[in-house]
Amino acid sequence: MNRLTAFCIATLMVIGTGLAQARDLSATEAQKLLDAGTILPFDQLNAAALAKHTGATVTDTELEEEYGKYRYKVDLRDAKGIEWDLELDAVTGEVLKNHQDT
Repeated sequence: MNRLTAFCIATLMVIGTGLAQARDLSATEAQKLLDAGTILPFDQLNAAALAKHTGATVTDTELEEEYGKYRYKVDLRDAKGIEWDLELDAVTGEVLKNHQDT
């Protein structure tokens, strides 16, 4: 492998790594997405998460963009004190992940 080929491969790997990372969205960015109707309202997303764990409370939320998709991450604590991590599609409200926090 010549130096130019090795350099190109290394550059593409670095660029690819940067693109694959999730990016937290600011409150301003989130508001623009809400106003445009791109993502569901946060109370609706929270309700979808809470429906999975009756009696739980929301302890933290986060909106991220990853691979061009918007993900809403919700941390819950149920009535027994067990913590849950959920991830929802912020556009459709579909629960993508629902697992106990370890």
